[in-house]
Amino acid sequence: MADAFMNALRSTALTNKAWPFEEARKLVARFAKTPPAKGHVLFETGYGPSGLPHIGTFGEVARTTMVRHAFSLISDLPTKLLCFSDDMDGLRKVPDNVPNQALLTEALGKPLTQVPDPFGTHASFGAHNNARLQAFLDTFGFEYEFASSTDYYKAGRFDAALMLMLKNYDVVMDVILPTLGPDRRATYSPFLPICPKTGIVLQVPMVAHDTLRGTVSYTDPNDSETMTVLVTGGHCKLQWKADWAMRWVALDVDYEMAGKDLIDSVALSSKITRALGGRPPEGFNYELFLDAEGRKISKSKGNGLSIEEWLTYASPASLKFYMYQNPRAAKRLHFDVIPKAVDDYATFVTNYASQADEQRLGNPSYHVHSGAPPVPDLPVNFAMLLNLAACAGTTDKTTLWAFISRYVPGANAATHPELDAQVGYAVAYFNDRIAPTVQRRPPSEQDRAALSDLRSRLETVPNDANEIQTMIFEVGKDHGYEPLKGWFQALYETLLGTSQGPRMGSFIALYGIENSKALINKALANGNLNAAI
Repeated sequence: MADAFMNALRSTALTNKAWPFEEARKLVARFAKTPPAKGHVLFETGYGPSGLPHIGTFGEVARTTMVRHAFSLISDLPTKLLCFSDDMDGLRKVPDNVPNQALLTEALGKPLTQVPDPFGTHASFGAHNNARLQAFLDTFGFEYEFASSTDYYKAGRFDAALMLMLKNYDVVMDVILPTLGPDRRATYSPFLPICPKTGIVLQVPMVAHDTLRGTVSYTDPNDSETMTVLVTGGHCKLQWKADWAMRWVALDVDYEMAGKDLIDSVALSSKITRALGGRPPEGFNYELFLDAEGRKISKSKGNGLSIEEWLTYASPASLKFYMYQNPRAAKRLHFDVIPKAVDDYATFVTNYASQADEQRLGNPSYHVHSGAPPVPDLPVNFAMLLNLAACAGTTDKTTLWAFISRYVPGANAATHPELDAQVGYAVAYFNDRIAPTVQRRPPSEQDRAALSDLRSRLETVPNDANEIQTMIFEVGKDHGYEPLKGWFQALYETLLGTSQGPRMGSFIALYGIENSKALINKALANGNLNAAI
C-alpha cells in the first residue's frame, strides 16, 4: 500500500510545475543513462565569509534543500548537500558592520582564516563567520556537510585538480583573458600565491609555471625577488572563477544555483570546467534580494534584514516560505515584508489539508517543510494580532490572550502553542517596528458621520464577525463612499493608524464591541487618539 502511494506521488511529482520539481527534473535527465560514479548526487552552495552571513546566504541553502527534497521524490539516487565556505580568500575590504575595524585593516590581503576575529570569540574572522553560518543552518534543521576552503586546500583535497589546472594553464588563460579589460589581462593569473613572507594572497602575474614540478613563479611586488611556490598543499589558491570551476571538477558537483549577478561567471566557470574535462553542474540563477531602498544586499554593508532580525519577529518557517516564493523575481527584504509573509504562509498551510496531491506538491508549505506541513493552529492571523496590540495599547501577551480567549472560546497559550508564539512575535514587531511611528489621522466630516453611525449600529449587532462585516459595508454605502474601499481605508487610518488593515468585522469581534465603540469615541475626539499608544 505504501509503495503504491509513493509511486502515485512520484508520478505526480514528475509533472508538477512547482519550481523545485522543475529543477529536480534537470538532475533526472543528467543521470538518465548513467548514475553518478561517486555514488551520490552532490548539491553545493557557496558562501564568502568576508562579512557576516545574511539572509541571501541562507536563502541559497534553503532553496537548494527544496530542490534536493524534490529530487528525492522522483529519484532513488542518494544525495548530499555541501555548504562550501571560500574562507581562504584574501580580505579585500573591511566590512562596515563589525567592531575593531583597525584590527582587520592590519590584516587586509590575508586569507580570512588568518585574519583576527574582531569579535574575539574565534581563532579567525573566517572561523567566526563560518560558525555563525552553521549556527543559522542548524537552527533551521538543514541536513548538510560544511566544507572549509582552507581545510580542503591545505589537506590536499584539491591537489589533483590544481595540477590539472596547471597542466591546462594556457587553455584556461585562453578562456579567461578575452573576458578581461586590457590592464587586468596584462597581470592576470588563475593562481594566487600565498606570500611566504607576509601571508598575503597575492594577485600578481606569473613569470613561469612548471607542470612537472607543480610550481608557479612570480616577482615579489615588495622586493622584486623571483619567488617559486607549489600550487598544491595550500601554497596557492585560485582566482574565484577558476576556483569555482576547479571545485566543480574536484568534487564532481552536480547542482549549484547562483544569483543573477553571476550569470556571466557561471558561464565562464562552466567553460573552464569543460576545458579541464569536467561537466558543469545543473542549476539556475535566482534574482537578488534588495534592501528598503532597492539596493543589492551586501555582507560588508550589512544592509537589509539579518537572519536574527527575521527570527525576532516571525517563525523560521515563514522565512523559508519567503525564500520559496518567486526565486526568479527580485524582492525587497525589509521589515515591512514580514507580516504579509507570515500570513501568506499560514494561508497555504491551512489550504494544504483540503488539496489534491497535485496541488499539495505545488503548495509552498510542502517545500518549506520537506513534506506535509503541520496542522494549522492559528485562528487569528498575524496582521490581526498587530492591530490588536495597537488598539489595546499594550505589549503584554497576557492582555492580548484575554481578547483572543473571548474570540476563540477555550483557546489559551497551552492549547495553542503556535498561536502563542505568534502573539510573542506580534508583540515584538509592534513594539519595535510600528509603535514608534503610529499616527492616526483625524476623521473628515464624512468619516465622522459614518463613524458615529457605526458606533450606534454596533449597539444592536451581535458579536459575530460576519454580521458585523455586513453591517460595516451597509454603513459605508449609506454614507456615500465611492468606491467603498475608501470607507475601509478611513477605518484603518482613523482607528488603527495604518493605510491598510484586517477584515474589520473579524477585528471588531476579536477586540470586542464595547472596546471598538470606545476606539471610535477616541477617533471622534479629533486628534486625541494618539494618546492611546
